[in-house]
Amino acid sequence: MSFILLLCGVALVATMGYAVQRGATCTVDAMDEIIRDRRATRMLALLEASMWVVGGLLIGNALGLMPPMPSGYAITVWTVVGAAALGLGAAVNGACVFGAVAKFGSGYWVYSATPVGFYFGCVIGQASLAHMLPQKLAQSSWAFQTPPWLAFATAAWMLWRLTKPLWRTWYGQSSDQSRTQTLVGKVWRPHAATQVIAITFLFTLWLFGAWAYTDVLAEWARGEFVNTAARGLLLAALWAGAALGGWTAGRFRSQRADVKGVLRCLLGGTLMGAGSVLIPGSNDGLILTGIPLLWPHAWVSLAVMCVTITTYLTVVAKKSH
Repeated sequence: MSFILLLCGVALVATMGYAVQRGATCTVDAMDEIIRDRRATRMLALLEASMWVVGGLLIGNALGLMPPMPSGYAITVWTVVGAAALGLGAAVNGACVFGAVAKFGSGYWVYSATPVGFYFGCVIGQASLAHMLPQKLAQSSWAFQTPPWLAFATAAWMLWRLTKPLWRTWYGQSSDQSRTQTLVGKVWRPHAATQVIAITFLFTLWLFGAWAYTDVLAEWARGEFVNTAARGLLLAALWAGAALGGWTAGRFRSQRADVKGVLRCLLGGTLMGAGSVLIPGSNDGLILTGIPLLWPHAWVSLAVMCVTITTYLTVVAKKSH
């Protein structure tokens, strides 16, 4: 990996981390919003992020820019078990793997234990659950079989979706200063920030292939150390970007890491790691690659994960009353 390419990757991943802090990226928060507020704005933002990745895949395929993509897997009973473990781990942790990055960026230091737990969960899963892994699907994704015109139509939609709110804001303000302030504010609203995550993910996808920080941890757990220094730097950039996002948003409040909280995050991370081995894949990879590629195992896993989180939150809410 060249130095310039690595710098581009660090900038993109740090921007992604910055946006994770401000975006609607946590599946646990999305389900909690549905239960408590009877609204689905966070879940819709997550699904729209998937749609942006779909558009990027279509465009990349039409231009010949597609790197190797994750395979689809057969759906078995262990897919459901793994997705349930992934959802339970996220609920126990208090945040999914993306949400843990945002929590850490807000000064909740206990969430630094989540990726550690995820790594150990992957190690445990590889050692004891490897014989339960599903078979890879032989066929390729539909995204690689679409006509070129669909890619250009999708590009037009993406351009319209990106510029419409900016156009309205620019011509709805009386001065350049107020326009700039309003534009900056809108870019970092939760829904728009989630789109920034999708866009930065797309560029990292084109440059480096499928990349999610849980994928890196899973590879290390399997003993696969490819470009270790570079990928470790990208991991650090993601978490540093989240910390910068928390500080600039005024959300950074240093919270002491207590033993109970660390153990909770370790347990949650371990469950998520073990579950991701069975699926295989974690919620960041499922939402940003599996769902856009229309792999059936990704859709089933995300549905089971959401049901598990909802059940857990409902039971905890009833006990608290």
